[in-house]
Amino acid sequence: MSIVAKVIAQSDRADRFLSSAELTQLQDFFNDSGARISAAQKLAANQQKIVEEGSKRFWEQCPNTPSNSGDKQKTALCQRDQGWYIRLVSYCLLAGNSKPLEDIGLDGMRDMYVSLNVPLANLKLAMRCLKQVATGLLSSEEAALASPYFDQLIRAF
Repeated sequence: MSIVAKVIAQSDRADRFLSSAELTQLQDFFNDSGARISAAQKLAANQQKIVEEGSKRFWEQCPNTPSNSGDKQKTALCQRDQGWYIRLVSYCLLAGNSKPLEDIGLDGMRDMYVSLNVPLANLKLAMRCLKQVATGLLSSEEAALASPYFDQLIRAF
């Protein structure tokens, strides 16, 4: 749910007009909408580059990992997941909140990786590498908007 829908639903449930604080929150959301859209577009246009460069950085720091085992299928699956997380960050940017990440159930994702014997420390490091590459392609304003969502992913693992 976007911040706009959230604020409106919240006010509607309380049977009232939006408060000045809520209106200010919406104004801030609208003011940085250009940067959020631009960041989401850059993430989409550069997703493959972010995944490839992020993987290289990760493998330099952690060469003995399933995604770098020589098994092309494992590598492809890991990189597919990385692209999916970049897409989720772009959804969060557009929504103006972390609801898209919350909806997928990060706890469930973490449990799935544990059940597959994927070291969580590796996932954290891989997400940090993706964040570094992605934010390097964004303006400082765009990076400031995207970073909290990458950080949420990193904390989840």
